[in-house]
Amino acid sequence: MASTYAFERKIAELAVRRASILTNNVYHSRVKGTVTKEDKSPVTIADFGAQSAVIGAVLHAFPGDSVVGEEDADVLRQNANTRELVWDLVRNAVEESKGLSDEIGTIKDDGEMMDLIDRGNHEGGASGRIWALDPIDGTKGFLRGDQYAVCLALMVDGEVVVGAMGCPNLLVDPSSPNDERGVLFSAVKGAGATQKPLFSSPEFVGSPIMMNKISDLSGASFCEGVEAGHSSHGQQAAIAKALGITKDSVRMDSQAKYGSIARGDGDVYLRLPTSATYQEKIWDHAAGKLLVEEAGGVVSDVNGKPLDFSKGRTLKDNKGVVASLKEVHQKVIDAVIAELSKSSL
Repeated sequence: MASTYAFERKIAELAVRRASILTNNVYHSRVKGTVTKEDKSPVTIADFGAQSAVIGAVLHAFPGDSVVGEEDADVLRQNANTRELVWDLVRNAVEESKGLSDEIGTIKDDGEMMDLIDRGNHEGGASGRIWALDPIDGTKGFLRGDQYAVCLALMVDGEVVVGAMGCPNLLVDPSSPNDERGVLFSAVKGAGATQKPLFSSPEFVGSPIMMNKISDLSGASFCEGVEAGHSSHGQQAAIAKALGITKDSVRMDSQAKYGSIARGDGDVYLRLPTSATYQEKIWDHAAGKLLVEEAGGVVSDVNGKPLDFSKGRTLKDNKGVVASLKEVHQKVIDAVIAELSKSSL
């Protein structure tokens, strides 16, 4: 399987790299161009631009594939000013990465840009080659100046087989807080997970990553989301206490949490249900799930069920997410089930 998906991994890395150039340019500018979607979540000009950049790269290399993306181009078709802002970003990102054009193509004009964004309208499912894309995972973190990620994964017949994730604000070496930021994670099912500097040469070979080998959870640390609306911090604190964990939780936005525990910055990631009706989106977990599994971990829902990416655009058969080292996962699940049994969700 490793050799089968080596080219897909390369294209995924290049696509995420181009999109990360774009998002990084917006991150360091004053104008984020934020609009609010129907579900009250924010979307920026960088979300639109990154989605077109990634889908353009994927479809250049694999024109027969489908994409499940988070955004659509309706706002851009209705607002010429926003459309022009996004097109400037896309054009500049393509120009800055023109050395990659043979492998991931170009985007010729704003019309093609919008068409590419709308190619992310696939409904997902259990058959065929489908890419799951979150152009900016952690938009609120992006707007705050904190962590965010560009996340891309390939699913074949409902199984995640390739993942790539760009984290422009994550330290390359967490032990050196004043050093380089920007990490590119990638993984292939059965072939392990790696990291490398995000803006290094495309030929740069990533270093293998592994989760911490812990047997005693009392020495572990949690990684959890910043936004209380995404996961119950109070329940997570109770679970930590039940497991004997005394270290403060590390809170960060986006799937950067998956990358962080995959390389050993933390040990357990919990995303506990905050609503009885909410369904997790496949693009919020596909790439990160594969990274953790290929680094020695297990990712399940709060009941220990494997995440099922074959049901469409959401994980409708799962509730919440728990990620941890394989050897301690059942202990974590037992503590999660015990705590959640006290609530009505």
